[in-house]
Amino acid sequence: MSRGEHHRIHAHDRLQRNRLCIAQEAARLMSEHGIRDFHHAKLKAAERLGITDTQALPRNQEIERALREHQRLFLADSQPQLLRRRREAAADAMRFLAAFEPRLVGAVLEGTADAHSAVCLHLFSDDPDAVSLYLSEHGVPIEVQTRRLRNSRDQQVDYPVLLFSADALSFDLTVLPHDALRQAPLDRSDERRMRRGTLTQVEILLAEDSHDVFEEKLSAALR
Repeated sequence: MSRGEHHRIHAHDRLQRNRLCIAQEAARLMSEHGIRDFHHAKLKAAERLGITDTQALPRNQEIERALREHQRLFLADSQPQLLRRRREAAADAMRFLAAFEPRLVGAVLEGTADAHSAVCLHLFSDDPDAVSLYLSEHGVPIEVQTRRLRNSRDQQVDYPVLLFSADALSFDLTVLPHDALRQAPLDRSDERRMRRGTLTQVEILLAEDSHDVFEEKLSAALR
């Protein structure tokens, strides 16, 4: 092996180690400090580790995998309960907001929700004020913001976001036009379409969670 080739292999290995270290530190920051933005988490992690090579910044999917592993190793006793509570709250909210054809998105759907996670829903109405009015009529105080989503690589659109709290949980409702049901916006973590779950799919997830808990308790009892 030539000296140049040995150097390239060594540099590649160092780069991969740095990517892994940044992903793991970003996952820890997201889990422990409630950082939700992948880009912010990876930059903060690189700064804390003293890694300045931008090529060492991991992809968002790498951070998500590291986050799942962090939760499995350090939060196995609490994270599943936190996730289930938010999925149950999501199902209740989706029934309440059924007129707006709600879809669950984000960490609660993906399974990485923790104590910092809001229940994030997409609602669909060609009259954005209809959702605000509906919540107001039912005595739900809301805060209104906007969120920019990418419908394609070249198109970004601002949509109204309604925020409120119930039973000590945060809810985050993005209101999109009805035709946005056909195609989800691009996910922040990659270039693919966001995953969105219907009420039926959320109920299936809850049933699977219950089965897993039963299996764990049965296994423990048989030990």
